[in-house]
Amino acid sequence: MTGMSNAFLRAFREVVGIEGRYSNHPADSGGETLYGITLATARAAGYSGPMKLMPLSEARRIYKREFWDKLNLDAIADTSPEVALEVFEQGVNMGIARAGRNLQSALNVLNRAGIDYPDVSVDGKVGPVTARALFGLSQRRKTDGLKALCRALNVQQGAFYLELAGRREKDESFVLGWLLNRVAL
Repeated sequence: MTGMSNAFLRAFREVVGIEGRYSNHPADSGGETLYGITLATARAAGYSGPMKLMPLSEARRIYKREFWDKLNLDAIADTSPEVALEVFEQGVNMGIARAGRNLQSALNVLNRAGIDYPDVSVDGKVGPVTARALFGLSQRRKTDGLKALCRALNVQQGAFYLELAGRREKDESFVLGWLLNRVAL
């Protein structure tokens, strides 16, 4: 497992623990899914076998390349493995762009109008500027700042699920599980 940080491996285990089973629920917009990876994502990442038989090692490869690396989460984990885990979990369940925007917008409202660190662009692309803002939060607001950020991320996630189910009745089947299994305060 070269090139896979301890933070990634921990986050991978956590997410697979939540998302691990095979699903092909008719109301699920993601369609056929295993380990939280949709058929479309698996195909785009080069997996061509049956979803029910996708090896865990393939899921790990997809998660690392398509989620963790695209969200620059090793840089985030250098400051806070817990924040990296939350952003990763959101990326898997809600898409990497939304997860990135959630992190950036939460960092912006926690910077005390730019006193602690400058605002970052809310573009969903987690790069060095976002990582520096997180570091700034950790330096100025310490553990409480990081806890507040994780809570803010979970609040955003829960609000997204409620809004989604309000717009698409078919998603009401999933709201209870989403809130119980993915939103922690």
